Amino acid sequence: MAEHTQKKGNRLTLYIFIGLLLGVALGFWLNGTYVKSENDQVTMLTSSLESVKKQMEGVKDTTSEAYKGFAALKADMSGKKAELMEARDSKLEPFSLIADIFLRLIKMIVAPLVFTTLVVGVAKLGDIKSVGRIGGKTLLWFFCASFASLMLGMVLVNFFEPGTRMHLPLPDAADVVVKKTALSLKEFLYHVFPTSVIDAMAKNEILQIVVFSIFFGVGTAAIGPKGEVVVDIMDSFSHVILKVTGYIMNAAPLAVFGAMTAIIAKQGLGILSTYAIFIGEFYLGLLLLWLLLLFAGFLFIRRRIFSLVRHIKDPAILAFSTSSSEAAFPKTLMELERFGCKNRIVSFVLPLGYSFNLDGSMMYMTFASLFIAQSYGIHLDFPTQMSMLMVLMLTSKGIAGVPRASLVVIAGTLATFNIPEAGLALLLGIDPLLDMGRSATNVVGNSVATAVVSKWEKALD
Repeated sequence: MAEHTQKKGNRLTLYIFIGLLLGVALGFWLNGTYVKSENDQVTMLTSSLESVKKQMEGVKDTTSEAYKGFAALKADMSGKKAELMEARDSKLEPFSLIADIFLRLIKMIVAPLVFTTLVVGVAKLGDIKSVGRIGGKTLLWFFCASFASLMLGMVLVNFFEPGTRMHLPLPDAADVVVKKTALSLKEFLYHVFPTSVIDAMAKNEILQIVVFSIFFGVGTAAIGPKGEVVVDIMDSFSHVILKVTGYIMNAAPLAVFGAMTAIIAKQGLGILSTYAIFIGEFYLGLLLLWLLLLFAGFLFIRRRIFSLVRHIKDPAILAFSTSSSEAAFPKTLMELERFGCKNRIVSFVLPLGYSFNLDGSMMYMTFASLFIAQSYGIHLDFPTQMSMLMVLMLTSKGIAGVPRASLVVIAGTLATFNIPEAGLALLLGIDPLLDMGRSATNVVGNSVATAVVSKWEKALD
C-alpha cells in the first residue's frame, strides 16, 4: 500500500512538473502572438507615461496650462493602459480560471480540515498543560525562524543594494493599488479571537479557526469518555476531507499549467531581464534561507532531514507553481504524517505555522522594504532598520489569507518609516514571480518546524 502511494505521489510530481514546463512554453508563445498587441501597447504607453512624468517635473508652476495639459495627457494614457491590461486579462481568462477553480476547491476544504484535525490533535494531547507546553515550544521556534528570516533579508539587501544598482524609474502614487495596513494591538487581538466560528470558516481565517479549535479540543478532552465520541466523529470527518483532498489534487497539474501560462503570457520573459538583479538576489536569499532552515532541522532530527525533503517536495512544487502555500496545506499535512510525525502534533503545529511562521514572506518583507528605500536614495541607519524589523515581526502575524498579504504589510511599514508608498509599484509587476518562491519557502519552514517539535515531543516515528 505504501509503495503504491509513493508511486502515485511520484507520478503527481512528474505531472506537476510537466504542467509547469508546458505552462511556461505556452505562456511564452502567447506572449509573442495572442496578446502581443496588448503587451506592445502597454509597453509603449508605459514608456510614454515616463516621458510625460519627466516633462511634468520640469514645469514648476502647477497651475499653468502646460502642467494641466500634461496632467490630462497622463490621465488619458493611464486609462488606456488600464483598459489594455483588462482586455489582455480577459483574453487569458480561460487559463487563469483553471488555477482559480483549483484554489477555490482547496480553500473549500482548508477550514474543515484545520478544524477537525486540530480538535482531534488537541483532544489527544489530553489537557491544557500539554497544549501549553507544545504551544510554547512551537511559538519559540516560530519566533526564532521569523527573526532569522527577517534578519537574513535585511543583511542581503544591505549587501547587494539592488535599489541603488538597478536605476529603475521611480513611480508616483497613482501607480499603487495596494491598501496599506499597520495592525494595532487592539486590531491584532480582534483578528485573533473570532466573534463567530462560522464567519471565520467562511472567510478562511486560519488563526481564528485555530483559536476556536484549541478551546473545542481542550473542552472535548476535559469531559472524559463522552468526548471520545466527538473525537471519533472528528477523526472520521478529517479522513473524509483528506480523501476529498486526494480527488482535488488530481487537478493540480492542470492548475499549475493554467497559472504559469497566464503569468508568463502577461509578464513575458522580458521582465526577467529588467529585474534580473532583484529576482536573482531574492531567490539566492531564499536558497540561503532553505539551507539555514534545513540545517536547523538537521541539528535536531539529523539525517532524517533528507527524508523530510523528499516527502515535502510535492507540496513545495505545488506551492511554487500556484503561488499559494495554502494550496499545499492538505498535501503537506498528509506528507508530514507519512514522514513519521504524529497526527496530534502535525494537526496542532501546521495550522499555527500558517499564521505565525511564513518564513519566505518574512524575508521578502525586509528585502522589499529596504529595496524601496534604496531606490529613493533614503538611507536608514542600523537602529532604524532593526526597528523596521521588529515592526514587521509584529504586523505580519495573523494576516494569513489576506490577498497580497506581504504587499499589504510592506505598505503599512513604508508609511511608518516615511518611505514613499509609491515605491511598491516597482514590485507589483514581478510580485507573482516572487510569490512563487515565497510560498514554497513557507511550506519548507512549516514542515521543518513540525518535524522538530515532533522530535522534541518524542512523537516522531
